[in-house]
Amino acid sequence: MELNTTIGEGRRRCPRAGGGPPPTCKDLDSRLRGNGRGWREGLLASPLLLLAMAASASFSRAEILDRVVASIGDAAITQSDVEHEYRLERFLDGQWPPPAPDSKTLKQACERLVYQKVLLEEETQDLSHDPALEKAATEELDGVRKRFPSERDYQSALQSLHMDEKQILTALIDQQRILRIIEERLRPSAVPATPEVESYYRDVFTPEYTRTHGPPVPPLAEVEEQIQEILVQKKIDQLLADWLVELGPSYRVHFYPVTSDK
Repeated sequence: MELNTTIGEGRRRCPRAGGGPPPTCKDLDSRLRGNGRGWREGLLASPLLLLAMAASASFSRAEILDRVVASIGDAAITQSDVEHEYRLERFLDGQWPPPAPDSKTLKQACERLVYQKVLLEEETQDLSHDPALEKAATEELDGVRKRFPSERDYQSALQSLHMDEKQILTALIDQQRILRIIEERLRPSAVPATPEVESYYRDVFTPEYTRTHGPPVPPLAEVEEQIQEILVQKKIDQLLADWLVELGPSYRVHFYPVTSDK
């Protein structure tokens, strides 16, 4: 029997964080991470004084955009990396043009970007060309396209993002790789005990189903597998948060202030 009421977590996405503890997998959403675009400085053909003033202003702007906002060992994550990550996330959600982010939003995007890079380092074998993951990523890309009102809108957003479909697909494959890493590492430890399933059915599912559908409530035997999966995903979220806490020091992860023009 299909479970028609909305319970548990939605589709699992890549880690994201809201400040404080490391991100949990259910915050994903999302979804994949791209590489930042470097800031390009322009030159003005003008008298010497105006040229000097323009160069000074351009340098100041470049310093802001390319400021280091996080590091993983000796690898730096810059402000422009984070801003590109934010724009990529909005593109994948079909939210284009993206709203101007505030500092908190950019901080969360920074955390997602860093923790995804860390998790990819935990991959025991290279899955970047795994056929199953490529297929899942291709299907996800089709879903991204459908989030836009028209093909013209989709292509226009893609162009504004300064990425092509091959780069988007690579980012989506990385997302699938991260999900595979999380599942293989944490699922074996996330299997719920029978009393947990029974408790969820009694205390969460039954009242929620009654509220949205009314009686009779399906018997536990008909929805047990779905409830088990909900509890598995919740436990994976908890285990992932703990795992990221452990990984941070070993990869020498550090965060620095992220600013916004908003």
